[in-house]
Amino acid sequence: MAVETIEQRSTSRKLAPRYRVLLHNDDFNSMEYVVQTLMKTVPNLTVPQAISIMMEAHTNGVALVITCAQEHAEFYCETLKSHGLTSTIEPDE
Repeated sequence: MAVETIEQRSTSRKLAPRYRVLLHNDDFNSMEYVVQTLMKTVPNLTVPQAISIMMEAHTNGVALVITCAQEHAEFYCETLKSHGLTSTIEPDE
């Protein structure tokens, strides 16, 4: 009798790595401008959320804006920078 080996392919998908978009405090832009820019840049961000992010950056020097796929994180970071805000991305651990 011959024994047949059936090869199964893995159907599990690997999740794309996620990145954190960080907003850094600056002494140049008004708080209102930062809140407006955050709301224009990040979809579905509410006024209270944008205010909270702005205040955290103002108080602690840096704040988490959003955690998302790398391509989106790079887009948000560059958009914030293009509006005169200081932003960076880092891998989410």
